[in-house]
Amino acid sequence: MNKISEEVQEQAMKMAKSIQRPNQTKEQTKLISQGIEKGIAEYKKQQNKKSRERDKARKAKLKTVLDKPEVAEAAKVDRNLLPWGLLILSWVGFITWVML
Repeated sequence: MNKISEEVQEQAMKMAKSIQRPNQTKEQTKLISQGIEKGIAEYKKQQNKKSRERDKARKAKLKTVLDKPEVAEAAKVDRNLLPWGLLILSWVGFITWVML
């Protein structure tokens, strides 16, 4: 079903070996490693789900903000003024530098 990546398997085995007890068999260590793999996979699933929910909420909020015409128009005007303002400022600076 859900394939666990090689990297996760290596991390799980490394963690299982780091907590290995004396007289613990390889089979026991392998079972512990598999449990860690499942835990990591479950954690990643939860994080992906939370990420999708945050993204949906962000998109919904953005959509409601952009549905209001005055807000969308204000954002549009702000974006248009910045390049022109920077252009004018650079020309004023250039002319001042040439005059001095």
